[in-house]
Amino acid sequence: MRRSAAAVAVLVIALASCAANSGQTARHGPDASIGRVTHRYTKLAWSDEFNGPVGAPLAKSKWITDLGAWGYTEGELETYTNSPANVAEDGHGHLAIVARQQEGTGPDGLTRDYTSARLETRGLFSTTYGLIEARMKIPAGAGLWPAFWLLGDNVNTIGWPACGEIDVLETLDGTPTVAHGFINGPTDVAPHYTVGQTVMSRRSLAAGFHTYAIRWSPNSITWLLDGVPYGTATPSSLPAGAKWVYNRSFHLILNLAVGGTWGGPPNSSTRFPATLLVDWVRVYH
Repeated sequence: MRRSAAAVAVLVIALASCAANSGQTARHGPDASIGRVTHRYTKLAWSDEFNGPVGAPLAKSKWITDLGAWGYTEGELETYTNSPANVAEDGHGHLAIVARQQEGTGPDGLTRDYTSARLETRGLFSTTYGLIEARMKIPAGAGLWPAFWLLGDNVNTIGWPACGEIDVLETLDGTPTVAHGFINGPTDVAPHYTVGQTVMSRRSLAAGFHTYAIRWSPNSITWLLDGVPYGTATPSSLPAGAKWVYNRSFHLILNLAVGGTWGGPPNSSTRFPATLLVDWVRVYH
């Protein structure tokens, strides 16, 4: 989730996929040159289907909510809350994470112009390897930054980027036809590295639900959109001096940020409230 325009320009490396070697962006659709994959991860290890009544809160056995201005170092503009106005089930089988243009002050004492929600499985569920996927409908609008990602469980002891980060999905919703997947970790020659892949859809991803996933094994991480792989990272994908730190336990994170140094702030065309709808989240081993 941590991203800056400068870091991406310098350190993001295009991974091998159907078009990466030619410098083109991988495309998702019926004409994609890579087919669906058969996963070897088939045993459901964890899930949340969000089938509660309207207004139902998060299951406390599965999620915690982060509070305050977590993204201030990335230029984000929101305060995260646990208010039902920002995170609750919609009664139709979805979790709604809602960004609102309203002033909010978190326990950190910082007051921001927007509120939203960020939830984690930290301390409740972690995984090492597997098929990790979520079916979601992203919002559209400049300055919106939805993400589904994983962070190393040891983040509080060794910090970021040493803990490692795996981004299953990041989108900048001024460009809702484009989805990104990244890994972030430590390197001996720079503050951190970012290696990733981009996939383009012929239609706006905000127009409906899509399944965003990674297939994670000891020496590879493959990103998938609706079951179609569009990029793979391996230890050989990393720049010189970079460390592969993806052989340890990670927890899941879902959030909807507003603003940020990567995508910029909302503009007059951005409509609030803006909602990230999550149909389900599943982890297979």
